Amino acid sequence: MSEPVIECKQVVKTYSDGSRELHILRGVDLAVQEGEILAITGASGVGKSTLLHIIGTLDRPTQGVVEFRGRPILRMGPAAVNRIRNEQIGFVFQFYHLLPEFTALENVMMPGLCRGRKVRNCRDRAVELLEKVGLAERMTHKPGMLSGGEQQRVAIARALYNEPAVVLADEPTGNLDERTGAGIVDLLWKLNQTDGITLVLVSHDETIADGAHRWIHLQEGFAHSRRT
Repeated sequence: MSEPVIECKQVVKTYSDGSRELHILRGVDLAVQEGEILAITGASGVGKSTLLHIIGTLDRPTQGVVEFRGRPILRMGPAAVNRIRNEQIGFVFQFYHLLPEFTALENVMMPGLCRGRKVRNCRDRAVELLEKVGLAERMTHKPGMLSGGEQQRVAIARALYNEPAVVLADEPTGNLDERTGAGIVDLLWKLNQTDGITLVLVSHDETIADGAHRWIHLQEGFAHSRRT
């Protein structure tokens, strides 16, 4: 088996409020293989999003090791970690986080623009991605003119802009009705099949997790593997 894209080894996360410690993660081991869909489930507050944020370098573990393609992230300098986060990891969140003053096309171009590229050099890639997610006719619409499902499709296209090594999706259907959410899941699964997108998806919905290649369930701070 090839080297994992991201690997967590005995990851612990503890928060302190001054009078007590709250143990969120208690030694989590997991490896994200290239081209797979890994689902993470668990009850509300169990640490699913915390684990995803640690995988995505948005947070640091209290203890343990996180490696990106075999390189320990905690040994890297801030510039190197930022480069991995910005160029190698795509994020999809429950509430889209689109910029309301910009069109769908402009939102998708944003990762390129933030890296100093000119608009004319970003446009073709953004158009290609919006067509891929089924929004060819909605590119000039601003988020306020789009449905929740359409906004999430824009967010997915934006996450794919830099051709990341892995896409991390945190409850991507949590703000959508059942039918629209199913469409988003179908899109993510299709992107994995056709483009080989590596995906880590956090969800409270075990029926979604059941369609993943692998399924990890968090309970009392520990990760338990479930077969799909």
